[in-house]
Amino acid sequence: MAIESVDVNPAARLVSPDPEPEDFDAEASLRPKTLDEYIGQDKAKENLKIYLQAAKMRGEPLDHLLLYGPPGLGKTTLACIVAQEMGVQIRVTSGPAIEKPGDLAALLTNLQEGDVLFIDEIHRLSRQVEEVLYPALEDYALDIMIGKGPGAQSIRINLPRFTLVGATTRAGQLTGPLRDRFGVLLKLELYSPEELARIIRRSAAILGVRCTQEGALELAQCSRGTPRVANRLLKRVRDFAMVIGDGSVDGKTAHSALRRMDIDEKGLDELDRNVLRAIIEMYGGGPVGLETLAAALGEEAVTLEDVCEPYLMQMGYLTRTPRGRCVTRYAYEHLGIRAPRAESDGQQSFDDL
Repeated sequence: MAIESVDVNPAARLVSPDPEPEDFDAEASLRPKTLDEYIGQDKAKENLKIYLQAAKMRGEPLDHLLLYGPPGLGKTTLACIVAQEMGVQIRVTSGPAIEKPGDLAALLTNLQEGDVLFIDEIHRLSRQVEEVLYPALEDYALDIMIGKGPGAQSIRINLPRFTLVGATTRAGQLTGPLRDRFGVLLKLELYSPEELARIIRRSAAILGVRCTQEGALELAQCSRGTPRVANRLLKRVRDFAMVIGDGSVDGKTAHSALRRMDIDEKGLDELDRNVLRAIIEMYGGGPVGLETLAAALGEEAVTLEDVCEPYLMQMGYLTRTPRGRCVTRYAYEHLGIRAPRAESDGQQSFDDL
């Protein structure tokens, strides 16, 4: 059976946790400004509150802070809250944007006492930039070489005390020396549907949208545990509610709108389901190699590996083995396909679910 090929830009998927250009302005208006307004991440939030209070009692900047976890969980929001709670300015940049040591030096020398420097995707800093960052984090100083050859001189520039807040989706790719220079490490976890429903209702109130608890829960179930996805779905369902409904996002309207957008009750879109169907119908449930699967679907292998597989594995629909990708019984159940049952002689038969 042929699997329908879907030409999808990963960044354009409604259920993608990666930011889209239109998300930046919307997220800025929806972001909580204080820890008390921040919903979810209770363990990380309570610890951070203690660290912030202790730093203010000592009259010192907060220790350098590393936030890690999947995209869309609120790392940038927490960095802004740290600056707000400490009453200082925040400078925002990203790892790929700091191309050479001079770029980092320009950022650091423009900081004021106690300021927060937020570097997103900090694991993508170049090695040369990292080397300059080490003394800045430990000694609040920059060591700069002037000239070349025998006449080269090293000059040390003292910096104001500041707080570096680093964010990464791949903590394992951070070098050991950089990771060790962070005094506080906080891991952000995926949100529960109940927490996402609270976030959705808060966002709806800010956007001036009427949203019932049932409608919020319907959206929350499809948001992949990610506030960014939840807010994006809320804005799209709001459009359906305004045009074909009474303007209110209730359970029925949310359900209808999500199905029109090909998003099912577990948050899977057409590309996710095509991945599972391809493994089941073309390769007998697996194992199948990533490159083979990508070729069969007409997609880039990196798209499947970075965009589709993490959530499918979190939901228990997909597993990775040394021989390739395999689907689980939960995937058969979700798609309504007869699941294979291993017989004693090693052959497979199909039982109706």
